[in-house]
Amino acid sequence: MAAKLRKGDKVIVLAGKDKGKTGEISSVDPKAGKAVVDGVNIAIRHQKQSANSQGGRTPKAMPIDLSNLAIVDANGKASRVGFRMEDDKKVRFAKTTGDAI
Repeated sequence: MAAKLRKGDKVIVLAGKDKGKTGEISSVDPKAGKAVVDGVNIAIRHQKQSANSQGGRTPKAMPIDLSNLAIVDANGKASRVGFRMEDDKKVRFAKTTGDAI
């Protein structure tokens, strides 16, 4: 099945502690059904100091479930994704506006 959300898509978070935040998808794990979104679901990871890197607390974006994400349409609102054929090519489109993504 074709992926509704892909790397590089601008999405909004629908549920959880970061509800309402928007960001760009940096990676998707279709098998686990999760995606990493820049600036969303940030966790602090502790890094031990080494010869070439400073130690300390570093923020890291953690994966978020795909069901809690929705694509942002041209109006800046959350939209579901549909598929249709245009000139023998399958394209994704925003259900709210009907525009191809």
